[in-house]
Amino acid sequence: MIILAEAGTILVGNDSSGLRYLNIICNVFGFALTPVLPIIFIAIFDVNLLKSNKLIVLPSLLNLCITVLSPFFGFVFFVDASNHYQRGNLFFVFVAAYIVNVILLLRTTVMTKKGSHDPIRAESIALSFFVVAGTSVQLFVPSVHSSWHSVSLTLLLYYLVLSEYDGSFDALTRLYNRAAFAKAAKKLDGKKLYSVVVLDIDNFKEINDAYGHDYGDSVLKSIASVISESFNDSCRSYRVGGDEFYIIRRSANQMELDQLIKTMIYRLAQERENDRRLPTVSYGYSICKGEAKIGFQQVLKEADMQMYRFKEVHKDLPKKSPQAKSARVL
Repeated sequence: MIILAEAGTILVGNDSSGLRYLNIICNVFGFALTPVLPIIFIAIFDVNLLKSNKLIVLPSLLNLCITVLSPFFGFVFFVDASNHYQRGNLFFVFVAAYIVNVILLLRTTVMTKKGSHDPIRAESIALSFFVVAGTSVQLFVPSVHSSWHSVSLTLLLYYLVLSEYDGSFDALTRLYNRAAFAKAAKKLDGKKLYSVVVLDIDNFKEINDAYGHDYGDSVLKSIASVISESFNDSCRSYRVGGDEFYIIRRSANQMELDQLIKTMIYRLAQERENDRRLPTVSYGYSICKGEAKIGFQQVLKEADMQMYRFKEVHKDLPKKSPQAKSARVL
């Protein structure tokens, strides 16, 4: 809509007075919707922010009201009888609404992605700055019609980025998938400080055979939910196989990682109070502190070995949530 409105003002703005009303309509849409664009991006990044703080939309609503009245009172803009466009006395309200929303967008983009391993973090921030820069130029230099170019290109690029992003998730659990893990592994190879946790569901095949694949899927989703809720924003969780999960944490702090794992064990125990059929998990982790030159695959292999040692030790114990840990610091 913003692109069409901008194109419309360009096409009919210098034409005869017979197109004056079309020029007015295009300007109304353009001025009313442009400040809303950052709000849309905010909703994409963090919809809960809009739900919890509805005052965020107040500048946009104020701008909408005076824009709709502008054809009659010339608040934001005025198109005279000769079809010549002029800025109104309250044009600054439109500028202020846009700038406030842009600042909120930039803050939301940075804060939402801060400390996380979001694979499109850099792209999201870059596209936000790009659309802001493109539309801002025209605010201060009206003769430069850059807004619709930047908006259209940004929307296209953002669609491509989101398409790739959506392909990074496991369809059942909504954790990151094996392909996303492979990309993360390449980026971490050679890095100095990180941790890898390997998790495996105990007796998952027996669960599937006894209770059916629908219940097996329910188990996967329940445990994935526990993993997601237990590990904080410093971690990224993956489902890499049928009943196998990896967690990457860009920190080598063993005490903090132990606490996160204890949180997971506690939450899983709570889930098992509600459903005794829910299986336990075996885990192992390896911490790379950069004291030796080792690759990511070696760190992952060590975590995997620790997990199998854990499983071997606990296979004959009573079926309760394990408290012992299996770890290696490299």
